[in-house]
Amino acid sequence: MTRLFFTTDVHASDRCFRKFLNAAKVYKAESLILGGDITGKVLVPIVEQKDGTYRADVFGKTTVVKKEALPETKKSLLDAGQYSFVTTPEGLEEANADPSKRDKIFDEVMLSVLRSWLQLAQERLRDTGATCYISPGNDDRIAIDSVLRDGDHLVNPEGRVVELPGGYEMITLGYANPTPWKSPREVSEAALGAMIESMASQVKRSETAVYNLHVPPIDTEIDKAPAVSADFNYVKSGLGVKIIHAGSSAVRAAIEVHAPLLGLHGHIHESKGFVKIGRTLCLNPGSEYSDGLLRGAIVNLADGKVKDFLLTSG
Repeated sequence: MTRLFFTTDVHASDRCFRKFLNAAKVYKAESLILGGDITGKVLVPIVEQKDGTYRADVFGKTTVVKKEALPETKKSLLDAGQYSFVTTPEGLEEANADPSKRDKIFDEVMLSVLRSWLQLAQERLRDTGATCYISPGNDDRIAIDSVLRDGDHLVNPEGRVVELPGGYEMITLGYANPTPWKSPREVSEAALGAMIESMASQVKRSETAVYNLHVPPIDTEIDKAPAVSADFNYVKSGLGVKIIHAGSSAVRAAIEVHAPLLGLHGHIHESKGFVKIGRTLCLNPGSEYSDGLLRGAIVNLADGKVKDFLLTSG
C-alpha cells in the first residue's frame, strides 16, 4: 500500500507547514504533497519608534511592541501567513513611495522564509524515509522557482511526470485559469489545457495516474467560490453572497479524457470536499491557513486503486 498526505494553500503559515512535515510520522505517509500557493500575500512593517518600542498592524489592530517581544510578534504573524520586516519611519516612507523597493523587500522576506522551510524539511524528513513534493501555485511569484529545487527528500514536481512509491505516476501544475486578482501564474483555458496535455501524454498508465492540478475541475462541489466584482467586493445575491463555479474547464476536460486514478486540487479555500468524475476521485481539502489550521487528505493507494481516503483537519 502507498500512503499519501496532501495539503495545499498554506500561504506562508509557518504553523501549517510544520504540521505538514509532521504528517510523515503522525500519519505514516510515504509521500507528502504540498500542492501550490505556498507563499504569503501580506507584508507587515514593524516600525521602530523614538522611545525604542515598535509599532505594527497586528491582525488589524495597531499594536505597540517592545523590543524583547519582537521575535514572538514576528512568529505570531508568520504562523498566520503574514510576513514582516523591521524598519524605520523613513524606511517605510521610502518603501511606500517606490513600488519596486517594496517588491524587493517582499521577495527577500518571502525567499528567506521559503529557504528556511526547505532546510527544515530536509532535517525533519531525514530519518522518516518520506519524500516531500512541493510545487508553486497561481499566487506564488516566479521568483521562488530559483529556490524551489530538488534536494534530499525534496522534489519540485511542477510541469513534469514523477513517480511516487508503488509506481504511481504524478503530473503537477500550479497554473490557474484567469482570476479577478490577476495572480502571477494565470493563463487562458486553452493554454492551461495544452500544459496539462503535454504532461498527460507522457504518462504510461493513465488509469493509475495522480493529477496534482492546483485548480479544481469546473462545475463540481469542490470549485464553488464567492463571486467577486471588478473592485474586489463580494457580489450580493438576496441576503447572501452569490456563489459561482470558479474551477477550470481545461482541468475537467483532461480528467474526463484521460480518466486518472486521483485528482488533487486546492485553490478555492471554501470548497473542502470530494467528487467523482467518471472513475476519478477528485479531492480539495480546503484551507484555513490564517488560523494555523492544516486541512489535508490521507489517501491510501493499493493494487492500482484508491483503497480509502480521509479528509483531515488539525
